[in-house]
Amino acid sequence: MGIVSWIATGLVAGWLASIITGNNKKMGAGKNIIAGIIGGLLGGFLMNLFGKYGLTGFNIRSLIVATIGSVILLLIVNAFKRKSNVKE
Repeated sequence: MGIVSWIATGLVAGWLASIITGNNKKMGAGKNIIAGIIGGLLGGFLMNLFGKYGLTGFNIRSLIVATIGSVILLLIVNAFKRKSNVKE
């Protein structure tokens, strides 16, 4: 995938994941893109572990994989934020 496809997929996947995890008000477009791109890498890695293809281009399947990875990433980030807030 080209860099523009990564950014476009990351933006949409990160935005969807931030809505699903309740982070939408805290995150801007930049954080959504970063979460979506990292989530795409995470989702692709997890799909490869299960013997499936990860990101295959700018399509619905790749968007779903990137969104799932982004949701997992944001849930992990939220868990660490909650844990650090409890100590304060």
